[in-house]
Amino acid sequence: MSYSRIEMDQSIAQRLLFEGATLVVLDVPVDTEFGIDLKSWNVGNKFKGIKMIPPGFHYVHYSAVNKFGEAAPKIGFFHVFKKAEFMVKRWDQSKEEISSEPVPENLVQSLKENLKDLDKFLGPYPYDIWKGWGELTYKIDYLLIERCAPVCGFVHSALELEPCSDALRPRGGDLIQRKKTEKTRFTVEEKEDQLLPDLKPKPGTELRLSQLPEKHYPDGATPTEITKHSLDSSYVLDIVLDKLKQPIEIIGEIQLAFVCLLVGQNLDAFEHWKKFISLICGVDSAISARRYIYMEFLKVIEVQLSYIPEDILWDIVTSNNFVYQSLRKLFANIELNSDIDGRLKCYAVHVRNRLTKKFRWDFTNLQGDNEDEAPVVVSLE
Repeated sequence: MSYSRIEMDQSIAQRLLFEGATLVVLDVPVDTEFGIDLKSWNVGNKFKGIKMIPPGFHYVHYSAVNKFGEAAPKIGFFHVFKKAEFMVKRWDQSKEEISSEPVPENLVQSLKENLKDLDKFLGPYPYDIWKGWGELTYKIDYLLIERCAPVCGFVHSALELEPCSDALRPRGGDLIQRKKTEKTRFTVEEKEDQLLPDLKPKPGTELRLSQLPEKHYPDGATPTEITKHSLDSSYVLDIVLDKLKQPIEIIGEIQLAFVCLLVGQNLDAFEHWKKFISLICGVDSAISARRYIYMEFLKVIEVQLSYIPEDILWDIVTSNNFVYQSLRKLFANIELNSDIDGRLKCYAVHVRNRLTKKFRWDFTNLQGDNEDEAPVVVSLE
C-alpha cells in the first residue's frame, strides 16, 4: 500500500495522532483494492488498516481482485468516526468481502493495547483529500446515514436483484394501473419499462433515499392545474420535504447519492441523484420560501460538477446534458421570479458565470427558454 507524499501541517498531524480514528481490517488479501473516501490502493501483505482518520463521515470501500488482476464489483460502508475511535473489521475469505459479523471484544481490546506494535502496519489517512471530501459531504451526518443507508449495512455497486410480481416492481404496478384508469398515454420510457424483466432489489440492499411521488399533482386537479404543476415542481418538492425532519436533509441526500455514484459506482444512486436534480431545478413558486435550500444546492452542485466527467451527464435518449438543461431552467426561474431576494439572485449569477467559464455552458437567453417551451393549455371542461 503506497501513498503519495502528503503535505500536512505538524500541528494537524499531532492532533490527528491523538484525535484521529483508527480502522483495523484483518486478513485482507494481497492486491485487494481498498480505499477510503476519494482514494484507493492495492494493498500489500503488511496492510492492516488506516490510521489518523479525521472525525466525521467517511466511506470505506473495497474490491476483491482475482489472480488475473480483475477487480470484483465494489462494496463499501458508511461510518461517522468519533474522535480517537478504534474500529476492527475482518475479511471474510469465503465471501471475498469484509464480514458483517462483529469481531470478538477481547481481540479488539488486545489490538488496541498493542497499538504501538500495530502502527507500522497502518497507512495514514490521505489528508490531501480531506478538504475536498468535506466539501462533498458536509451535510451528511449520523442521523442521515441511519435513515438512508441500506439495512444490510453495505453499498454494492452491483445491486442484488430478485424476481417479483409486476405490482411490486419499483416503477410498475400503481403507475400502469393509473395510466389505464385515466386512459393516459404511456411515454416511450414507460413503454420500455413494461418490457423489462420483473426484478426488484433484494430487500435490505438498496439505498433508502427519499422517493418522489408518481403523481406530480394533487387529487382532483383540473387540466389547467395539472399543466401548472408540470411546469413548476413546487408541489412535489413540498411533499418530499414534509416527510423529512428538517427540509435541509434533502441536501444531505443529494450529497450521499452523489458519493455513492462517484466512489461506490452505484447506478441506483445515480438515478436518485438525477431525480433530485430535476426536482430541485424544476421548482419556481417555492424557491423564495426555500431560499436556504437553494443557496446550499447551488453550492453543492458546483462542487459536485468538478468531480464528474461531463460525458456521464449526457443523456443518450434526449441527446443533451441533463444537468445543464436542468440548471438553465432553475437559473431562468430565479432570474424571472420577482419574489426571490437579491442575495440568492446574485449568488445564482456568480455560479452561472463560473460554470460558463469552466464548462463553456451557455446560460444566455434564459427568458427565451420559458417562452419557447411553454405548452398550450387546453381546457377540457
